[in-house]
Amino acid sequence: MNVLFDISSTEENKYMLVMGVARKTKGLISGVLILAFAALLSVSLVSAQEEPIKVGVLHSLSGTMSISEVSVRDATILAIEEINANGGVMGRMLEPIIEDGASDWPTFAEKARKLILEDEVAVVFGGWTSASRKAMLPVFEELNGLLFYPVQYEGLEQSPNIFYTGATTNQQIVPGVEYLLEEGYSKFFLLGSDYVFPRTSNTIIKEQLAAAGVEMAGEEYVPLGGTEFSTILAKIRQAEPDVIFNTLNGDSNVAFFKQFIDAGFSAESLPTMSVSIAEEEVLGIGIENIVGHLTAWNYYQTVETPENEAFVAAFKERYGEERVTNDPMEAGYFGVYLWAAAVAAAGSTDVDAVKEAAGGITFQAPEGLVTVDGDNQHTYKTVRIGQVREDGLIDTIWETEEPIKPDPYLCTYEWAENLPKPEEGC
Repeated sequence: MNVLFDISSTEENKYMLVMGVARKTKGLISGVLILAFAALLSVSLVSAQEEPIKVGVLHSLSGTMSISEVSVRDATILAIEEINANGGVMGRMLEPIIEDGASDWPTFAEKARKLILEDEVAVVFGGWTSASRKAMLPVFEELNGLLFYPVQYEGLEQSPNIFYTGATTNQQIVPGVEYLLEEGYSKFFLLGSDYVFPRTSNTIIKEQLAAAGVEMAGEEYVPLGGTEFSTILAKIRQAEPDVIFNTLNGDSNVAFFKQFIDAGFSAESLPTMSVSIAEEEVLGIGIENIVGHLTAWNYYQTVETPENEAFVAAFKERYGEERVTNDPMEAGYFGVYLWAAAVAAAGSTDVDAVKEAAGGITFQAPEGLVTVDGDNQHTYKTVRIGQVREDGLIDTIWETEEPIKPDPYLCTYEWAENLPKPEEGC
């Protein structure tokens, strides 16, 4: 009965009222009925205290981006289930509300609004493309919602309502280019999907290459979901680059690499470095079409940490031995844990309280130690250059010695001085 006195004064008054009636009632039957009602009321009040915390999970489960995003949804759900199995957050279970962004940016905004206003979720985990994130951003800022975004992106952004658990530019794209330059590549061809991430990323890359005095062989884009590359491959052959920096997204990569092989190219004759192809996409593309090519990420399934061994084992047990893990999945996974830790530190799911508590929180993620940067709500991350091997997994062939502080506006690079900067400056 003591638990009932931890509840609100209004609920306590209701309890005392019921017990008072029980004492004044004559007759065994009436007393039993009233006591039964009191017991039911106590159960109701305790249950109300332990209502689940609703959280949104918003990814493309259909359309061109589903090849990449379904797995991030799966990893996010795994983290939620693990947290629930260990007692939840502040003693409350997490209840995922899953929505489909359908590879359509207005749909992402619509679903985000629905999750915040109708479902009253405490947080949303989701998004892949920068187009989807930028469509959701004004919704989260208008309604003071909270988004944990799990995918690498082009930087030049910092929202008070978004935590970025994927890499920003200085944790993937810039070091990817630096690696290629150090390896002696000197004639770059830029290929991407026609939307904000590839366009902005390539603007940054061109500044970086110009500062290094390196030649641009060409720059081409296809619509997101585009599958026709014959003309672009002809231009690549004519331009004779020694490397392709690839920012294609979604199932366009499947078509490109198959046509790349059919055109007589290979990883040996013309290597590519991709920043949106991970283990899941390798299987969709076909290992034989992409073996030997390069990637830039922060995590691979082959990373050797105890936390990654446990993560891979748990994911396969939950979803099947044939499944693989990858970088956005891992960032989606540990993002749930970072939010849960911030809620525990704040003692509340209130958005402003969580934001205030999140800065400096660390977590031993599968990729290694990650830390929330309180200045910009991005995450310290280790950079890894990888190469696709014959079984479809990716080996790390180079990595930073420690996690890199996020620098979304590239304030620490002299060659980036002409790129947009935050209003408050660097």
